[in-house]
Amino acid sequence: MPESPAAGSAPRTVLLTGAAGGVGTRMRELLPGYGWTLRLLDMHPVPDAPDAHVLDLGTADTDALRTAVRGVAAIVHLAGISLESTFEKILAANIRGTYALYEAARAEGVRRVVFASSNHAVGFTPVPADGAGLIPPDTPHRPDTFYGLSKSFGEDLAQLYRDRHGIETVSVRIGSCQPAPTSVRGLSTWLSFGDCARLFHAALTAPDVGHTVVYGSSANTRLWWDLAPARALGYAPRDDSEPYAAELIAQHGELDTGNPEQAHLGGEFCTHPPRWPH
Repeated sequence: MPESPAAGSAPRTVLLTGAAGGVGTRMRELLPGYGWTLRLLDMHPVPDAPDAHVLDLGTADTDALRTAVRGVAAIVHLAGISLESTFEKILAANIRGTYALYEAARAEGVRRVVFASSNHAVGFTPVPADGAGLIPPDTPHRPDTFYGLSKSFGEDLAQLYRDRHGIETVSVRIGSCQPAPTSVRGLSTWLSFGDCARLFHAALTAPDVGHTVVYGSSANTRLWWDLAPARALGYAPRDDSEPYAAELIAQHGELDTGNPEQAHLGGEFCTHPPRWPH
């Protein structure tokens, strides 16, 4: 069970974009347990949520988007294309859409955003060799796809809106947020849904974050990147992919960094990226 909110605390409303997606659906279930009241937004109707805002961020009317944002304490921004696509589609959904959301936040005085970035913003970073140490969040952008490029843009946009307009953002470079890891690579990148909610809650409540970039994964035994900055926000991951390791390795073999699809953080995104829609 999630930690209970402080006794007597007032309801806190968060706009959750991408609320009908896979991660968004689970966050709709889990974040209220931390005391958050959710306002939902997606380009598709959200099941069992007739009051959700149905908007395409890339083409939404400014007034409609400002209405969706108005009065919330913060935004958790999950909306967008989550695999590779054409540049034009990525531009509309992920780049223009994220810009439009930040502009609405600025206009309505929203001071905190949690941005769902991705490990694919640094996807061409080599997988660390044994004993090489964990990869820090200040690793330079090395996007592996137009999708990864859009996440690099989102991180830079967050920095601009922090410096120019004072909006604070935690950019979470999500690994593989799934019910369970599905590949040997995933043993290093897995983020359980429970840990995802814990991390988002920490990102929403930590003081004075400025623009902080953190990696989003569980406390995996085979972890590749440094979770210390996420832990500094108050994130305390509870899950580990290791119970899945024996079965996955038996099926696929150990990770082979001599294989181009396994040599970089982005995995197959660096060679044969999965396409949207899948």
